[in-house]
Amino acid sequence: MNRRCRADEKMNCEEYRQATGADPHFEDETGHAAGCPECRAFRDEMIALDARIGRALAIDVPPVKVPALPDVDADAVVDLGARRRLTGPAWFALAASVVLAAVLGFRMLGTGIQYDSLADEVLAHIDHEPWAMRVTDEPVAAARLDAVAGPVAEIGAGAPLVTYAQTCVINGKKVPHLVMQGTEGPVMILLLHDEKVDAAIPLGDESLHGVILPVANGSIAIVGARNEPIEALETAIVNSVTWQI
Repeated sequence: MNRRCRADEKMNCEEYRQATGADPHFEDETGHAAGCPECRAFRDEMIALDARIGRALAIDVPPVKVPALPDVDADAVVDLGARRRLTGPAWFALAASVVLAAVLGFRMLGTGIQYDSLADEVLAHIDHEPWAMRVTDEPVAAARLDAVAGPVAEIGAGAPLVTYAQTCVINGKKVPHLVMQGTEGPVMILLLHDEKVDAAIPLGDESLHGVILPVANGSIAIVGARNEPIEALETAIVNSVTWQI
């Protein structure tokens, strides 16, 4: 069983994650990460994200056309000195979201985002909720899992441990986003019940790999760390999912 942070360590976890969010290569002299698998996983996620940002900064991005700003009531503007400065983690997250947008090559269409392919959007989505990809042996509440996945599919007992469930939007459609615990770490599962594919679509980059598998009239996306044996999970996951619609 994975060791969890004790109640009296919660402040240490928060402090460690704040420091790591500001600097992914933060030197932890206290050795907190060595004894906390969840913080260690968070650190690895931040280091991987930092590497992506570094690669993105080397890409030439065409200038963005910004529409003219509307007239502003000067009396209603708050002085910059009165605003709270962004913390390190907040600024890091903001920079990450902007740069990753350039990496994935999307273009803004009104309030939506259009990706070059379904595979690109699936890979991008794993960066939207990094806190979901944590190593844990605590299952998501049954009521939560049923509320998220129930309208779309039934998850059978043969599935790996489900530790996260959230309804997300992929290709303009609401789909269940689950995280299951693989043999090497957390694995993102997207139940794409309205996305029919003709054949398996491999996914991957320097730190992730996975596949989009055709299942009945829909598909299932499975994405994990580079060292995760995704093939070993495919049969268990596909066989445990029964579409409800």
